[in-house]
Formats: sequence, C-alpha cells, structure tokens
Amino acid sequence: MSEENKRHLSRRAMEIATAIATAAAGGAICYGAIEIGIGWTETGPAPGYFPFYVGLLIIVGSLANLVRAISIRDWNTEIFLDIEHARPILAFALPLVGFMIATLLLGLYVATLLYVSGAMIWQGGYRWWVATLGGVAVAAAFYCIFEVAFQVPLLKGPIEGWLGIY
Repeated sequence: MSEENKRHLSRRAMEIATAIATAAAGGAICYGAIEIGIGWTETGPAPGYFPFYVGLLIIVGSLANLVRAISIRDWNTEIFLDIEHARPILAFALPLVGFMIATLLLGLYVATLLYVSGAMIWQGGYRWWVATLGGVAVAAAFYCIFEVAFQVPLLKGPIEGWLGIY
C-alpha cells in the first residue's frame, strides 16, 4: 500500500462501515422491540410491533447498501476523507465523545460545565474564569429550564448527589 493510500479513508471503506453500523442499530431496535413484545394483544399491536418492523427495514436497507459497497470497485480509489480534513472533524467529535462519557460518569450538569468551559478555552480562546462562568451559566440554565420549569429530571451524577440536587 502506498504512503498516499495510508493517509485517507476510501469511500468504499466508509460505505461498508456505515452499512454495518446502521445494521447494528437496526438490530438493537429489533432486540429492544422483542423485549417489550412484538405480537398482537386483545387491544391491537404490542408496543414493540412497529419498532420491530422499522428495525427490520433498517437491517434490510443496510444489507443492500453493504452488497452495493462491496460490489462497486471504483469506490476503493475514491477518497472519502484525508488526514487534513479529518483534523477539524476530530477536534469537534472527540470532545463530544468526552462529553458523553463525562455525562455518564459525572452527570449532565457537571459534564455540561466541563464541555462548555473546555470549548470556550481551547476553541474560543477565552480566559479560564470567563469560560468557567460560561459553563456554570449554561449548566444552571439547563437546571432551571428542565428540572424547575418543565420538571423533567436529567441524568445526575455523584457531585449533584453530594450537593443534594435531586
């Protein structure tokens, strides 16, 4: 494989990866639907009836895309993403992955504070104290809007528990 081919993703590889990922999502939908029931009850279809068939359609469409991606050879040379274009995408996507992990471990409000503050510092060039105030303001706004106004509880972590925010 030449050096040039090592520094990019082909369209074919991405088509195959996307087909596999969407088929997996369809499988997850079907699995969840089966858990809540996909048959008919006295009152009509069970709660998972329609989601199950939507999941099946996603799987069938994904398999069709997979067959197409494997059979078209020209896509192997067509560049989908090269390293120069991947950097800004990763600069956006990796912090979002970190935000999701922090949300699961620390709760939504602390993760929001960290994400907004970090984005303001590293991508916006703000001073740390301005970024921290911005993160606190966004997290507080989320709390007031969702928890207080709409009374919709959001994912809380251990820090909110220690502060008695439940």
